[in-house]
Amino acid sequence: MSTVRHHRAGYIFVAPFLLCFLLLFLLPLAYAAYLSLFKDQLVGGTVFVGLDNYARALTDGRLLGGVGRVALFFLVQVPAMLLIALAAALAVDSGLLRLAGLVRLGIFVPYAVPSVVATLMWGYLYGPDFGPLAQLGDRLGFTAPDLLGDGLMLPALGNVVTWEFVGYNMIILYAALRTVPTEQYEAAAVDGANAWRIAWHIKIPALRPALLLCLIFSVIGSFQLFVEPNLIQRLAPTVISSAYTPNLYAYSLAFTSQQVNYAAAVSFLLGLVILVVSYVVLATAGRKARR
Repeated sequence: MSTVRHHRAGYIFVAPFLLCFLLLFLLPLAYAAYLSLFKDQLVGGTVFVGLDNYARALTDGRLLGGVGRVALFFLVQVPAMLLIALAAALAVDSGLLRLAGLVRLGIFVPYAVPSVVATLMWGYLYGPDFGPLAQLGDRLGFTAPDLLGDGLMLPALGNVVTWEFVGYNMIILYAALRTVPTEQYEAAAVDGANAWRIAWHIKIPALRPALLLCLIFSVIGSFQLFVEPNLIQRLAPTVISSAYTPNLYAYSLAFTSQQVNYAAAVSFLLGLVILVVSYVVLATAGRKARR
């Protein structure tokens, strides 16, 4: 009887999570899948079209262009962000920094700033008319680079995202470093290894699982890029279109063009892209680990 009661208690504790997971994730997901199989027509109303919305999405140049853009964003921004986060984690963990706790907090604080606030702040700094860089250029007699122009927009967005999430990734890597047994460092020091050799041969190899976790999170975040381009669009409407990123495109289809069914299909295909890229990253990392 006591075993049965323990099992019931477990189900009772898990039930709130399962209920929320069902109501807030599985049911909306199933409803979106249902919507993606239909289409609204001027004549005939809502009709079942099967996979036609998915076939249309696979040949949609605007969607494919957005996917290619965020893929380029991922390939450039994520390695830079993770390298900065790794350097920060190693520096904080080295014990050579004064006020290391304050430095760690300072690096992490941008992550605590809401993405909307961070994007508005950087949008002000980027502004070609009122931003401090533009004003400094006017006073010194040179033309400041147009950070909201077509050529620099993607790096500008990458800078915002990097500023936001370096601290988050740094905390994950720093926490992983704290789990490495200090005996390994002491043994390496006895063998004559300096701080650089200890970092390269002990700390960085120990961080591979944590780096992989950060990389998977970055895959999801990069392909779901939405808040930053959505807000910067107000400052550069001719550069950032409604299809600048796949997520922004799905949002515009659903809430501006009222193409809810097609937006659902686009969202599901975006989820599939994220799943495939994440699997490729995991499989590649697994093969390298086995070597």
